[in-house]
Amino acid sequence: MREAQKYAGQLQKELNWEISNENYEKSRSSLLNNYMLLTTEVAEVAEEFRKAFNRTHALLEEGIDEHVAFQIAKDSIKEDLGKELADCFAYMFKIANFFELDMEVSFYSKMDEVRNRKNKDIRYTKK
Repeated sequence: MREAQKYAGQLQKELNWEISNENYEKSRSSLLNNYMLLTTEVAEVAEEFRKAFNRTHALLEEGIDEHVAFQIAKDSIKEDLGKELADCFAYMFKIANFFELDMEVSFYSKMDEVRNRKNKDIRYTKK
C-alpha cells in the first residue's frame, strides 16, 4: 500500500492534482472538492453493484441457476468495478498525502482496533 500511495503522490505532482497547501481557504476548498470527487467515485462503485444485481435478476428470469447467474454478473462488472475502486484509492491517497498520513500504518492500526473491539457486530447465520 505504501508504494501505491507514494506512486499516487508522484502522479498527483506530475499532473498538478495536489490538494492546495497555499493557504487555509484554498486548502479548505481543495479538500472539499476532492472529498466530493471521492464520494462521486463511491457512488460509481454502487452503480456497478446495481448493474450486477440487475444482470443477475435478468439471468434468473431466463432460468439460469442463481450461483451461475451471479458469477456471470460479477464477471461482467469486474473490470469497471476495479477502475472505480482504483479511483476511490486515488482520492483517498490524495487526502492522506495532504495530511502526511501513512495509509498502511493507519489501515493496520484500524484493523487491529476492529479485531479487538468489544462491541463487535453479531453475525447472523442461516439455519
